[in-house]
Amino acid sequence: MKEVVEFLRRLHDHNERPWFEAHRAEWLELQARIHAFAGGLIEGIASFDPSVEGLTVKDCTYRIYRDVRFSRDKSPYKTWHGIFVAPHGKKAGYAGYYFHLEGAAEEGLLGGHLLYAGLHLPHPTVLRSVREEIVDNGAEFAANIRRAEGFALDESQKLRRTPAGFPNDTPYDDLLRLKEVALCRSVDDAFLAGDDLLERTLAEFRKTAPFVQQLNRAVQYAYEEMM
Repeated sequence: MKEVVEFLRRLHDHNERPWFEAHRAEWLELQARIHAFAGGLIEGIASFDPSVEGLTVKDCTYRIYRDVRFSRDKSPYKTWHGIFVAPHGKKAGYAGYYFHLEGAAEEGLLGGHLLYAGLHLPHPTVLRSVREEIVDNGAEFAANIRRAEGFALDESQKLRRTPAGFPNDTPYDDLLRLKEVALCRSVDDAFLAGDDLLERTLAEFRKTAPFVQQLNRAVQYAYEEMM
């Protein structure tokens, strides 16, 4: 992935159509590598989380073109790239496993390369279901967090108080106040180097599988309620 990151960094410095068009052939070659990696990631994750079986690369990857219609920033291209492996694909609203490459470092979307496992900005009904899961099975939830050694809870979006309708006298109050329910692990350029990147990435995500699967149990309850 070293070459992909280097391209994204150059794109950050030259985020304009003429430069990209002059380097389109290079990008297409790198994109093919990303897609091959994504295919391996899907297959590997399915070996320990069968809920993602049958996904395609298109289900889990993103276009490099930005949607600038409602943005003040009219830069035409993303300077990051991600792969999100989740049941039914990246837009289905389920918890999953996200591999993020950043070309702009601190200025970028997430501030660096990242492994992420969980729910991004869940629907209110889904978030309520997750909180109910924490109340009912908090010990399991906490144990699944501990299993993911090297990962930390994303506490970037967190309520100041326990949400209305939930008890504030449980050991899981901090968990109930989460709005982004996910585990994160920052990685550096050195982690991305080497021919065994896929195997090492899968080994990290495997540690988060019980956490993701418990979240998706709650997501499924919510979707059944919304039907």
